[in-house]
Amino acid sequence: MAKRTTVKRQIRGFAVMWTAISLTIGLAVFFAVYLTYSGGESPLSAQSRVSLPVTPTPQPPAGPTITPQIRPSQTPQTDAGIIVAQSEQPVAQATLAPTQTPITVAQAQAVQPEQFEATNTPAPTATLLPVNQQGFVASIQVQYSTDFNPDTQRIWMNDVRALGLPWIKMQVRWAEMEPEDDEYLWGKLDLALPIAHEYGIQVLLSVVAAPEWAREPNADFTNEGPPADDADLADFLTDMLNRYPGYIHAIEIWNETNLIREWGASTGVSATDYVQLLRVANRTIKDIDPGIIVISAAPSPTGVNINENGVTLIVDDLLYVDQLIAAGVLDHMDCFGAHHNGYNISPSELWETVPNDTTAVFRGPFDNRHPSWSFRSTLTTYANKIQAAGGTQKLCVTEFGWASVEDLEGYPIGFEFAKDNTLQEQATWIVEALNNMEEWGFVWIANIWNLNYAPQLGWDATNDNVPYSLIGPNFSKRPAFDAISAWSVARRENQ
Repeated sequence: MAKRTTVKRQIRGFAVMWTAISLTIGLAVFFAVYLTYSGGESPLSAQSRVSLPVTPTPQPPAGPTITPQIRPSQTPQTDAGIIVAQSEQPVAQATLAPTQTPITVAQAQAVQPEQFEATNTPAPTATLLPVNQQGFVASIQVQYSTDFNPDTQRIWMNDVRALGLPWIKMQVRWAEMEPEDDEYLWGKLDLALPIAHEYGIQVLLSVVAAPEWAREPNADFTNEGPPADDADLADFLTDMLNRYPGYIHAIEIWNETNLIREWGASTGVSATDYVQLLRVANRTIKDIDPGIIVISAAPSPTGVNINENGVTLIVDDLLYVDQLIAAGVLDHMDCFGAHHNGYNISPSELWETVPNDTTAVFRGPFDNRHPSWSFRSTLTTYANKIQAAGGTQKLCVTEFGWASVEDLEGYPIGFEFAKDNTLQEQATWIVEALNNMEEWGFVWIANIWNLNYAPQLGWDATNDNVPYSLIGPNFSKRPAFDAISAWSVARRENQ
């Protein structure tokens, strides 16, 4: 009996000892896992986090999207003394999202595009947020690939890389991307933004042109115009920024708002009304991504004031800058937008001292002297007005360039100055302007107009974007292309 009791005690002791050993081993394993995966994160979640690709390229929606490209005509009216910076002409061409099967317009309009997949896609990594990158930046306007072929889009990005430029600018026509309330056609941005991201290129978007459903019921739809309710623009910006997180680095709110053709409100051009729209847009953008640079709409250099039947149609840009400042524009943006396309004088000339060129066909800068003819005078005056008002904002020159038709057959109506400029002058003056703006110190972003509108438009010499393009007939590189590339290399070597 005593022997049996002793055996039972030995068994119970063994069991207790084995249990203790098992618990000790279990606790050791637990703490090892705990220490390895930082405070209790599970091995699965930690492994998933570490193994995500660093910069994956999101793909466009699988469903086809068709989007017509329509751009406003901006032809200078030299006979009336109006000096208007050039912009984008209509392109009556439908464009397909990437797909191997052609579709009809009706089929495409019936398709609801799939949501752009940005889930688990980190924003582009940068040392500084765009809004904190205060050094001088050179950019170039790039027209998206109208055939919606990603390979073609990469050709344009290869050209941007060859130019040595870290930024591009694109126009976003709200009317095309949201033709009906809350019905979106994102095809252009679905193509362009991921590929720009793939190349490490930052993107400035210029948002313009409210859709008809968002405008005043009595609006003149022959002119572009603002929304009747600024909240509709806020909704569009919200949806766009949420769709492309980290892919947009600067946004210009509207374009040349001192012209009725761009600000086609029934009450006419109004700096006060524009600043109210900018205030709403700025607040919306900053609430979503405070790192994005917000740029006010660049005025068009005009030099005149025109009113009809009590409605303001055109405001002198220098007066309009005063009106913008008085309306509080400096409180609602990071950078003051400006435009200037240089006609047929160099970017270093002041309007009062332009030497008379007796051979010039276009006589405006020589026979009708005014600040609006001069690149230097216009930009310096804007900067001085901002400084006098107590502002510290720099200029973002979202459109500048020199037109030449030396290698083209013909020229657009009113573009006699493009006949005066040789291709070599175009190259020399663009580089001179870049050097000047960096030296002046009051320009933040300088956007060259333009890279590729000429080939996209078949080198149509009557289109007013073509003479500015850096790509000449048969895809030749104009002298300005190589000159900008050389400027970029020299600048990098000197930094």
